[in-house]
Order: sequence, then C-alpha cells, then structure tokens
Amino acid sequence: MGMGHTPRKRFGQNFLREESVILSIARAVAPGEQDHLIEIGPGEGALTEALITSGCQLDAVELDRDLRTRLLASFSRYPKFTLHSADALSFNFASLADGQHIRVVGNLPYNISTPLIFKLLEYGSVITDMHFMLQLEVVQRLAATPGSKEWGRLGVMAQFHCDIEMLFEVPPEAFFPPPKVQSAVVRLAPRTTSAWPNMDRESLSRVVTQAFSQRRKTLRNNFKNVLTDAQLEAAGIDPSARAETLSINQFVALAQIAAA
Repeated sequence: MGMGHTPRKRFGQNFLREESVILSIARAVAPGEQDHLIEIGPGEGALTEALITSGCQLDAVELDRDLRTRLLASFSRYPKFTLHSADALSFNFASLADGQHIRVVGNLPYNISTPLIFKLLEYGSVITDMHFMLQLEVVQRLAATPGSKEWGRLGVMAQFHCDIEMLFEVPPEAFFPPPKVQSAVVRLAPRTTSAWPNMDRESLSRVVTQAFSQRRKTLRNNFKNVLTDAQLEAAGIDPSARAETLSINQFVALAQIAAA
C-alpha cells in the first residue's frame, strides 16, 4: 500500500486494517462470480481486495477524492470493477441494478449510517442483502426485539422490510485510527414477500415516529389528538403502555387505524 492515507475527521473515517476481520466479513458475504456487489465507502480498499478476487462485479461508491486515486491504482486492473465518485446518501442505487439484484456492503461512517440505511430500505426490491459494519449500538437497535430499551423506530422500520441478523462484534483495535466504540457486522436481507403487503410504509413510519416521539411517555400521551384510547384499545393495545413494548404487528394495526 505504500504511504497510508491520513484518515479525515469530516468523513468519519476509521479504516479497517485487521486481516482476520476483513476475511470474516468476506466469508459472511461470500460473493460469487455471478454477484453484483456495491461497496459503500471502500476506504483504503482492504475489504474491496477480499471481495473482488471472487470474480464478482463490484461497484464502489467513494466520496473522498484522495482515496479514489488510490482505489483506481489498486483495482482498475479488474475489468469488473467500477468506481463512482459520489455521496452514498444522494446516490441512485437502482441505476446499478440493471434488471438484476445487487448486494450491498459497507463499513459505514457513524454519522451517515442511520439515514443511509433508511434510504437503502427504499431499494429493497432490487437488493438481495446488505452487510454493514456499524457501531455496535446501531446494530443492537437494528436487531432489537420488542420490550428492550434498544427497540425503537430504526428496528421497527428495518425489520418491517428485512430479516436482520447480527453476525459478530469487531473491537476498536481492528481499525486505524481506533474508534472509541465497539463495532459489529450485521446482515439485512430484504423480505421477498412482506408479512404486511397492504401496509403503506409512509403511514407506518408516521405512526412509529409519533409513538416513539417521547420514549418515556405512554402511547396515550404520544398519540394525543391522533388516536383515541378507544382506537388504541380496538387494536388490542393498552393506552398506558409505552411504544417499546409493541410488536411490529401492533404498530401495523395502529397505522391501519390511523390511516382509515
């Protein structure tokens, strides 16, 4: 690699350097020659190297100009490698799908991870799966179950769209510079058939956002002027309960009442 790239604070850059972790992620993704992968924020290309050698088609999306020069130097010899200079938050992922499904991989900077995941959920119909390295706390929220303190809008909306599995934790020492937090790798697989085919995502999102608007408050308080006690009870929900006790089915039931 020669001279290392100096990680830039504004991009939230922490580069993956630990070989065993890189191989564990590549094994979890297990790309095949027929696969079309999109790597978000390839950084110094440590994971890119482990993925592209499978013979897969790989599109990398990188914002940092200095890194792009290095990535091209390293990978332009692979005919199935394409580099896009773009911000993942405004990138049109569907434009790469081209009638086939894509698989998304990324070591996501903390500051963009949640909005980026929400954005990618909208492309669920063309995505086979997504493997992300994220701050452990974000992975715990994605994979949370009702009744836990991690259960909130992110988990409800992500699980409405995907099956989610936390794969393994990654210690700070695996990165340069080491972040101050634990990280983890998670797999999100968009559901091919929804358990809630008639539920409009926007309506659900509105109800979930409202329900969790003040976590410590009861549903009765958070839904004041939106849903009555009688409507909550009609959905089999105790108005004095808190949002974190509800299952996705219950949020869907509330969203259907609210939309009626």
